Amino acid sequence: MDDNVEKYQSDKKRRSPKMCGSNYPLSIAFIVVNEFCERFSYYGMKAVLTLYFIHYLHWNKNLSTAVYHAFSGLCYFTPIIGAIIADSWLGKFKTIIYLSIVYVIGHVIKSVGAIPDVGDSTVHISLSMLGLILIAFGTGGIKPCVAAFGGDQFEEEHVKERRKFFSIFYMSINAGSVLSTIITPILRGDVQCFGGDCYALAFGVPAALMVIATVVFIAGSGLYNKGPPEGNVLLNVCKCIGCAISNRWRRPKNSPKRDHWLDWAEEKYSKRLIQEIKMVLRVLVLYIPLPMFWALFDQQGSRWTLQATRMNMDFMLNALLILVFIPIFDMGVYPLIGLCRIKLTPLRKMAAGMILAALAFCAATVVEVNKTVVETPPAKQCLLQVLNLANGDVSVHIPGHNIFPDPIKSYDEPSGYTNLPLDDAHQILTVDITHNGANHQCHLNFTQHNVYSLILDNRITCKLVSLKHDKQDHDPNSLTHNKMVDVQPNNIHIAWQIPQYVLITAGEVMFSITGLEFSYSQAPASMKSVLQAGWLLTVAFGNVIVLIVAEGAGMEQWTEFLLFAALLVAVSIIFSIMSYFYTYADPDQLNKLFNEEANEDLPKGTKM
Repeated sequence: MDDNVEKYQSDKKRRSPKMCGSNYPLSIAFIVVNEFCERFSYYGMKAVLTLYFIHYLHWNKNLSTAVYHAFSGLCYFTPIIGAIIADSWLGKFKTIIYLSIVYVIGHVIKSVGAIPDVGDSTVHISLSMLGLILIAFGTGGIKPCVAAFGGDQFEEEHVKERRKFFSIFYMSINAGSVLSTIITPILRGDVQCFGGDCYALAFGVPAALMVIATVVFIAGSGLYNKGPPEGNVLLNVCKCIGCAISNRWRRPKNSPKRDHWLDWAEEKYSKRLIQEIKMVLRVLVLYIPLPMFWALFDQQGSRWTLQATRMNMDFMLNALLILVFIPIFDMGVYPLIGLCRIKLTPLRKMAAGMILAALAFCAATVVEVNKTVVETPPAKQCLLQVLNLANGDVSVHIPGHNIFPDPIKSYDEPSGYTNLPLDDAHQILTVDITHNGANHQCHLNFTQHNVYSLILDNRITCKLVSLKHDKQDHDPNSLTHNKMVDVQPNNIHIAWQIPQYVLITAGEVMFSITGLEFSYSQAPASMKSVLQAGWLLTVAFGNVIVLIVAEGAGMEQWTEFLLFAALLVAVSIIFSIMSYFYTYADPDQLNKLFNEEANEDLPKGTKM
C-alpha cells in the first residue's frame, strides 16, 4: 500500500502535459475517445437487441421486452460492483482495463450467438444470454470509474476546467449514441448474411468499437494520474456505521452528547473516515428523490417511441439536441443567468432540470390527447370494424379469417377494431355477408397499415364520403356495403413532439451533467467511484418506478403522462427543500485538514 501511495505521489508531480497551453490535461483526450467508442458499442448493440429477440430468437414481444429491461436494469445495478473493485482493490485504471476485456468477451460471444450456423436455437439463446450478462458487468463496472478517473486528471485548483470536462464527457456519450443507433440498424437490415438480416455484423461492429475503446484507453497509460486503491473502503464504511449505531444504543445514560450519531464511532475509527462518511451520506440522502427524474427521462425509449410510431414519421431527437444544447448552456445560458446576479448552484440547476422534465411530460400529454387514438397496424395487417346499420343481425365472414365469429346486432356499438392479416401490402378480399337469410358477397381492396370500417345499411345507397373510400352500388332495398378509411392512423406530424424533446433535453443538461459533476466534487478521494455508482443506481430505480406505474396503474396513456409530471413536480419541491439545508463540502479542504492522519490505522492494523 505504501508503494502505491509513493507511486501516486510521483504521478502527481509529473502531471500530464496540457493541451494547447490550456489547463486541460492531454490525458483526458484518451478518456473522451474511449467513452465515445464504448457508448457507440453499447447503444449500437441495444439498437437492434429487441429486433434480434423477436426475429432471430423468435421470442414474443412480452418476453423480448422483459429481457431487454432486465438487461438494462442490470447495466445500472452493476456499477456498485465496479466501484467497490476500483476503490477497494484494483484502482480505477486497472478496473477499467480488466472489465473492458470482460466487456469485449461479452460482445464477441453475443456476435457468435447471432451466427445461424453455430448450433441450434438453444445454443443461440445460451450464448446470447451469457454475452449480455458479461456486457452488463463490463459496461456497468466501468461506468462509475471512467467519469471519476477523468476528474482525477485535473489539478485541485482547476475546478472550472473539470466542470467543463464533464460536459465534454457527456457530449461524447451522446455522439456515440447518435452514430451507433443510425449505423447498426443499417448493418442489420441492408447487409445480408447467412441468408437473412446480418445480426452477426450488427453485433460485431460494436464489439470492434469496444476493442478500439480498450486500446485507446491503454495507449494513454503513460499520461494518466493513477490514484491508488484505498483499501477495503466499503467494508470500513459499513463497520464504522455499525460501530456508531451499536455504541449509540448501548451508551450509558450519563454519556455526553455527540454532535452527530456517527461520532459514536470515534473510539475505534479516525475522525477523517467519520467525516468522509458524513459527506457521502449527506449526498446519498439527496439522491433519494432523484429516481423520479429518470423515471420520466427513460420513457423516451419506450412510451415516447410508441407515441412516435402512431405519428407520420419517426426520428431520433434527444441525442442530437444534447450535442447542441451543451455548448449553448455552457457558453450562453449559464453566463447570462450569472449576469443577472442569480446564483445558480449545482442543486438549483438539478431542481430546474426536474421542472423542465415535468413540463416535457405536460407537452407529451397534449400530443397524446390530440394524436390519433388508434395505433398503426404493423406491416401486412390492417384494422377493421363493422358498423351494422341494417334492420336485423348480420353475419360477416372473410374466407381464411375468423375475425367476426358472432352475428353483429343492429345498431350495436362496435367493440373495437380487429386485426386483419394480409398476404401482401395490398390485397383484395372476398367478404361474405348474411342478412335476413340472404347471402351477399363483395370484393374489397385492403391496404396494410390502414384502419377501416365496413358500414352495412339496407335503407340508403352508398354515398361518397370525404375520406378515402371504396364503394359499390346496390338496389336501395337490398343490403349495401361501404368500406371507408375510418381514421388516418398517422395524421399527426412528428414535429408535435419537438417541444417535449426540447424540454426534456434542456432538463437533461441541467440535471444529468450537473449531477455527474456534483457527485464527483462532493465525494472524498477514497469514495469517488462509490458515489458515482450511487448516482447511477438512481437511474436503475427510476426504471423500476416506470415498471410499477406502467404495469400496475392501468391508466390511459395521457393520464399516465400527467401523473408522472405531477409526481416529478412534487419530488422537485421536496428536493429543493432538502437542497436548501445542504452544505457544500470541499474534499480538498478535508485532505488538508486531516493530512497529518494520512497514515493513521483504520481500524487497528488497516491503512486508510
